[in-house]
Amino acid sequence: MKIGNLDLGQRPVFLAPMEDVTDIGFRLLCRQMGAAMVYSEFVAADALVRMVNKSLKKLEVCDEERPVAIQIYGKEPEAMADAARIVVEQAHPDVLDLNFGCPVKKIAGKGAGAGMLQNVPKLLEITRAVVDAVGAQVPVTVKTRLGWDHEHKIIVELAEQLQDCGISALTIHGRTRSQMYTDQADWTLIGAVKQNPRMHIPIIGNGDITSAEKAVEAFERYGVDAIMVGRATFGRPWIFREITEALDPTLAGRRVEEMSIDWKLDILKEQTLTSISRLGELSGIRHVRRHLAASPLFKGIPDFRQTRIKMLQADTVQELFEVMEYTRDLLHRLPVG
Repeated sequence: MKIGNLDLGQRPVFLAPMEDVTDIGFRLLCRQMGAAMVYSEFVAADALVRMVNKSLKKLEVCDEERPVAIQIYGKEPEAMADAARIVVEQAHPDVLDLNFGCPVKKIAGKGAGAGMLQNVPKLLEITRAVVDAVGAQVPVTVKTRLGWDHEHKIIVELAEQLQDCGISALTIHGRTRSQMYTDQADWTLIGAVKQNPRMHIPIIGNGDITSAEKAVEAFERYGVDAIMVGRATFGRPWIFREITEALDPTLAGRRVEEMSIDWKLDILKEQTLTSISRLGELSGIRHVRRHLAASPLFKGIPDFRQTRIKMLQADTVQELFEVMEYTRDLLHRLPVG
C-alpha cells in the first residue's frame, strides 16, 4: 500500500492520532511494537499560525519514528494552508493529515474537526487550499467520520469529493459525530467507500479495532488498504505486535521475546521511563499513569480497584514501580488458564 510515494507495505497498521496520548515517546514505542506509521496529536492551525510554543512542540519528530504523520485541524482555509506550510517547513512529515473527525465539543462545537461535516463546501475548500499549498511536497490525507448524525451519513459521496480535491488517502472512523465513541463502529459504509469503483486512493479503516481477530476481519471482510488503532493501545502498545503477527504468522517465528506477563510489564515500565525522560518525573508519571491504569494486563486480578487507585495516585517513579512490581507478583499468582 502506498500513500503518494510512501510505501507502507501490505496491510499496514497505524497508530491513530490522539490528543495528549500520541506524543513522540509513545509513537516511538508503538513503532517498535510494529506500527507501520504513527500520527501526532492533532495541532490547532490557528495556534501554529500564531507560533504558540506548546503547539510548535507537537511538531517535534525524530528519524527513529518515521514514517510519521502530523495532523492539523481548523475551520478557515487560509489558516489551514498557512499551518500546513509551517508543519512541512519545521517537521518535514511523511504525511500531512487533516482532522475532520474529532467529535469533542470544544472542537466540533466550534465548527472544526467533525464540525466540518455540517459545512461540506467549506470542508472541501479547506482541503483544496491545503493540497494547493503543500501537496507537491508531502501527501495530504484526511481523517473523518461517516457523517454528523444518523440522518446524514454522507461518507460515500464525501469520499469522492475529497478524492477530487487531490488527497492521497482517506481514513474513515465508522461512527457519526453524534455517536462520539458510543455504540459499535459501523464498517459497512467504510467497505462501501472501498468498493466504490470511482475510488482509487487508499482507504484506511478506524473504529473498534481492539484485537488481532478484528484487525484480520477488517482487511478480509471490508477490503480496506490499512487499519488504524486508537484507544485499544492504552496500556497495550503490544497490540501492534499481536495484529502484525496475526496478519503475517511468519513474523512470530522471527521475534526474540515472548509476549509474557513479565515482558508486557517491562514494556509499560519502559513507557513510563520514556515519559519521565521527556517531561520530568511528576509530569511524566501523570502523563503515562492513565495508560497503566487502563491496561488489560491487570484485568484478571481480583479486587484490583485499590491497587489501581494507588497506581493513579503515585507521584514518584519509586512509588509507581513499587505498585507495578506488586501487580507482577499478583499476576504470577493467578491460576493458569
